[in-house]
Amino acid sequence: MRERMLAGAPYRADDPELVADLAAAHRLVNRINRADPSERDAIDVLLAQLLGTVGEGTEIRPPIYVDYGSNTSFGARCFANFGLVVLDVRAVTIGDDVLIGPQVQLLTATHPLEPGPRRDKWEAAEPITIGDNVWLGGGVIVCPGVTIGHNTVVGAGAVVVRDLPPNVVAVGNPARISRALPGT
Repeated sequence: MRERMLAGAPYRADDPELVADLAAAHRLVNRINRADPSERDAIDVLLAQLLGTVGEGTEIRPPIYVDYGSNTSFGARCFANFGLVVLDVRAVTIGDDVLIGPQVQLLTATHPLEPGPRRDKWEAAEPITIGDNVWLGGGVIVCPGVTIGHNTVVGAGAVVVRDLPPNVVAVGNPARISRALPGT
């Protein structure tokens, strides 16, 4: 079932293999979230065990919540503030130098619109990609399948339902481009 999930095909989250993966990730999440904030080195070791990749100089402040963790990759020199939620059923790829405000949600999971398959617990997912030097303000929600281009700023509380190009500021629900930024 894991292969179906990672390929974006419908899967059931109650599959025993996936339940075991989820439980292992949640044990690590619990240890991270209970760690003394002054024990940064210990937290970093646990994050390296939990996440697919954690680039050099990246800081993630607990609490953090993930589905699997292993499907999430952070580039170098990123900062994620308190309360990050990553439903990483599919890949969540975060570039270098990304700033993530408090209470941000990165959500790859989708559910069927039809009542029967939804009642039968079928799910699917689409990946999320966040380019280099992106800033996600507090409370931003990034929905399944979204790509955010390099240097883009997403204002606090925005809900990103469509791809955003590089070098823009986007705000609102749904997020809309409010202005262009100079390219770098």
